[in-house]
Amino acid sequence: MASLAHLHFVGIAGSFMVGAARLAAECGYKVSGSDTGFYPPMGEQARNIKATLFEDYDFDVKSRPADCYIIGNALSRGNPLVESILREHRPYISGPQWLYENILRGKTTLAVAGTHGKTTTASLLSWILEGADFSPGFLLGGVHQNFGVSAKLGGGRYFVIEADEYDSAFFDKRPKFLHYHPTVAVLNNLEFDHADIYDSIDEITKQFHYLMRTIPEDGQVLVRLGDDNLKHVIKRGVYSPILTFGGNDNGDWQWRFMNGDMAITKNGVECCRFTPPITGAINRDNILAATAAAAAVGVDVAKIGEYLQSYQPPLRRLQKIVEANNILIFDDFAHHPTAYRRTIEALAETYPKRRIIVAFEPRSNSMKAGVFNKALATAFTGAARVIAYSGGVTWSLADVLSPLGDVAVTEDVIDNVANRIADEARPGDCVLLMFNGDFGGLAKKIKSRFLEKVC
Repeated sequence: MASLAHLHFVGIAGSFMVGAARLAAECGYKVSGSDTGFYPPMGEQARNIKATLFEDYDFDVKSRPADCYIIGNALSRGNPLVESILREHRPYISGPQWLYENILRGKTTLAVAGTHGKTTTASLLSWILEGADFSPGFLLGGVHQNFGVSAKLGGGRYFVIEADEYDSAFFDKRPKFLHYHPTVAVLNNLEFDHADIYDSIDEITKQFHYLMRTIPEDGQVLVRLGDDNLKHVIKRGVYSPILTFGGNDNGDWQWRFMNGDMAITKNGVECCRFTPPITGAINRDNILAATAAAAAVGVDVAKIGEYLQSYQPPLRRLQKIVEANNILIFDDFAHHPTAYRRTIEALAETYPKRRIIVAFEPRSNSMKAGVFNKALATAFTGAARVIAYSGGVTWSLADVLSPLGDVAVTEDVIDNVANRIADEARPGDCVLLMFNGDFGGLAKKIKSRFLEKVC
């Protein structure tokens, strides 16, 4: 595989695929790719790779010549380019398998797994390692603002990867993380998700157990305490040393938050104290996880605060996109009730006197399937106003949000969501947009309507 000169990434604008394509280009491969929607920020990342891009799949593979085709997990049978690859007997491979065989093999890989916080934790970890002169490589599901990219080859033996339990390709149903063979694994949390490929939480915990089987006996497993599903993973068997972490639990690693400063302790002894660069308990958990993982490969924990002083979170992770007329507008990738709730809590912690207006799209496969309906309303109890886009679901979003009373309203036209926010937001408010896709260009629409309103 390493001798192949030209790789074509089918689904190149996906969060994993664009990172893999960037790494391939850094390695010297000739890179091309196909996709249908080059949405920001990952679409912009794809356009910034030295690659030939095609904005469609409706062509015979002969017009997309390559030595091997890396097929993303968003593609399936029936896709015209996939069908042509199969019909012409062209070589193909899943992205995660290609990544291990050509990038990760032989490296010390640090994998960050969990339902929530993977991108943020992995970005924190990579920036800590960069500060410690480890020159890490990384592949994230978001754009690391400090580096300006979602993936980087790095100059050393260490590689940080966001370890997703979603499957690898239509022909490779293993979770992505089973390909990575990490030396250090972070298990940050675990809830049911990906209802399109998993029928129960037990099926997911089984896959996490399989991940444990791939970690060497001289590796390190870091597990957040207080998560019952992670307890089940550990009970199935772990073959490497375990250290635990948890805010106010009895973990080996803990954090305390006092007067705006975060203190990190190991076995009850304070290692460092600093002002965290990102807010909220969810992010303090992420910082703690990244600190424990960095310590596992020899980073001086006393310098963590110094390394994180210049840290910037990934794009679309509680990212402020507009500030005008004393109204703040934030963009966030949250797409699960727990992430909704904890993101709202983080924003309220930073701006306790501001009213929070939330707009969200239930876009993930699990959300569209109605798996989280019972938990959805309670996820928004910290918001003063909830504006939900109902155009993408077949069940009644209004009924699901009815416990919120007049706080919640649904709209089935995206322009109406934007107009309602522009009409209702007033000085002193925070507007929080939460969605894991393009949301019909909502962020751009909000900017336009908002700026027209305040100018």
